[in-house]
Parts: sequence; structure tokens; C-alpha cells
Amino acid sequence: MEISKLKSIVESLLFLSGEPLKISKIAKICEVSQLETENAIKMLQGEYASSKRGIILIQKENEVQLSTNPENFSFINQLVKSEIQEGLSRAALETLSIVAYKEPISRAEIESIRGVNCSFTLRSLMMRGLLERMDNPKDGRGYLYKISFEFMKKLGIESVDKLPDYRELSQDPRIKSVLE
Repeated sequence: MEISKLKSIVESLLFLSGEPLKISKIAKICEVSQLETENAIKMLQGEYASSKRGIILIQKENEVQLSTNPENFSFINQLVKSEIQEGLSRAALETLSIVAYKEPISRAEIESIRGVNCSFTLRSLMMRGLLERMDNPKDGRGYLYKISFEFMKKLGIESVDKLPDYRELSQDPRIKSVLE
């Protein structure tokens, strides 16, 4: 595979994932060797560093992830603080509702229901203490999300089945069919 095409694919995979990916997984998806993938990653890291872009590619052991450029920390910090201090956005409310009624649920399942990437929204909800993340026993590479005690305290409920129409909505076949 041409190196420019491989770099493009790696960049797309990392952007879509929003979480660290194993280099071996990227190589398998791209149907190239791990060495070719590592070379593409090194080239991308160099391109990001030399162009003073807003994102960088970070690597820890055998995993890589896109991240924000540390030089932009003060601006990123302002955005994160405003997200935490402001009311919940429509995206956050939708995501929180899906998790509340379908927990535990993976990010991919949430995105399947919403139809958009939810990485930033999930992080924001976790930073607010409204969601918790746990290891996925069916997939060691991913996580499951569930509501937190803080969420229940803010709503003033003692269990999730006290949510409005919980039994009906959590068993709705239209929602179940999306997840199956």
C-alpha cells in the first residue's frame, strides 16, 4: 500500500476511535505489516510536530492516539471548564439518556443509536461525574458506560428503575434491535 494512503487510513482510524488503538490492530485493519504501520505512525508524528497543528499523535508502548497539542492547553482548558460549568447540551442529554436506559452500554452501541461520534460527550459526562466507565468483559479493548451515583443523586432517585417509563423504554424493541 502506498505510504500516503496508509497514513491517511491510520489518521482516520485514530480520529474515529477517539481512544488509544494498538498498532497491531491498525496493521490488521489496513492489511499491512506492523513495521509498515509503525513507519506510517512515525511519519505522521513528524508531520504533526513540524507543522504546529492543533493535534499530535502520541504513543505509549504499543498503542497510539490522537491528542491535542500541549501548546493549546489554556484554550482546551477553557472549553472543558465551560462544558462542565454550563448546562448539559442536547448531545450530552441524549447520550446520558441512552446510557441510563440501556446500561451497561459500549461507546459503539451509543454511537449506533445516536449516529454520531460520542467520545467527547462521554468524556464530558464522566468529568462531571454523571457517568462511570468499566472494562468490557466481552471485549478487553473497550469499555462499558453506566450512570453514576452522582447522576442518581442529582435526579433524586434511588435506582434506575425509578426513571420515567424505565421498564417500557429499556425493553422497547426498536431500541433493542439497534443493539442486537
